Amino acid sequence: MNDCSARAGEALIRFSKVDLAFSNRKILEGLDLEIMRGEIVCLVGPSGCGKTTALRVATGLLAPTAGAVAFGGAPILGPRRDVAIVFQDYGKALLPWRTAAGNVSLALEAAGTPRAGRAARIAALLAKVGLPHHADKYPSQMSGGMQQRLQIARCLAQEPAALMMDEPFGALDAMTRQELQDEMLQIATTTGATILFVTHDLEEAIYVGDRVIGLLPQPGRIGIELKIGLPRPRDQIATREDPEFLKLRRELYDFIKSAER
Repeated sequence: MNDCSARAGEALIRFSKVDLAFSNRKILEGLDLEIMRGEIVCLVGPSGCGKTTALRVATGLLAPTAGAVAFGGAPILGPRRDVAIVFQDYGKALLPWRTAAGNVSLALEAAGTPRAGRAARIAALLAKVGLPHHADKYPSQMSGGMQQRLQIARCLAQEPAALMMDEPFGALDAMTRQELQDEMLQIATTTGATILFVTHDLEEAIYVGDRVIGLLPQPGRIGIELKIGLPRPRDQIATREDPEFLKLRRELYDFIKSAER
């Protein structure tokens, strides 16, 4: 668990016996989960197990059929300004008629940040995600990795207490994906943000997470919970070669194969 989580020692997000159903089909059942302040929790599981649905419930985009979700001790009744969502489809998340600076500015405008202070804040955010010289580019002029960095910068402009990340690196090539994993971990360290991270990639979940929660399908419910004790900062080579990493990967792989039967 990262330092911020260890210091805080309290739950920021709490699922309490959460059910969610569409018509007569139950998607989530009895979901009990606490996510500590500053913690990175990854959700994995076979397709159809409700990972993205759980994330949307945590953001207030979906309301539980039964049970409740609390944020900082208060019920989540809808989307919150201090919760930012990073989507997998960065192309649709960005405004194509706005430059990189303009896309980041959108979040500052919504927050009522005075115009005089926006330029410096935008420059700092673009630098934080590795885009210091791309403020005047439009999304169509940027690679997929750059577009995803831009989406993250816009989310950080909200100064969120929590980042909800739904397969954020799934559409990127392997090298870019690893670069963004490391950048995300650095951002988590410097900002103290709590992160709920949905992924199909078991190695990614182990590499970035403090805990990995595996969901069983139909309906979605917790089937396994693994605490990741790998040392930080993590390294794309050394961490993945650590015997504990390989042990955790095998345990998650066996869980997924069993859940798919």
